[in-house]
Amino acid sequence: MADTSDTRNPAQIEADIKRRREVLAETLDEIGVRVHPKTIVGDAKAKVVSNIDHTLGRAYVGINKVVTDVKAQFVDEEGAPRLERVVPVAVVAVGLVGLLALGTRRRRG
Repeated sequence: MADTSDTRNPAQIEADIKRRREVLAETLDEIGVRVHPKTIVGDAKAKVVSNIDHTLGRAYVGINKVVTDVKAQFVDEEGAPRLERVVPVAVVAVGLVGLLALGTRRRRG
């Protein structure tokens, strides 16, 4: 059964109705802003940028780890080069550059 014992006077009821209309108007304005195409597009762009930033951050961390791991193969804990590993790699690199240079010379000549 509904409670019909409202003890408010007409001025209080009108003030309550006015306040509820203002709250409803604010809510409708907020909904209008949320469903506006520019807001939706802006939110989508922000989400894409955030995902790209996150992906790039993870890629940076991964690449940084690889570089650190490779560096650890050629440098000891004190930062000095590990000659037993640097020299063979340098010899192979020089050999490859030499072979490429010879191949280029043979094609031209």
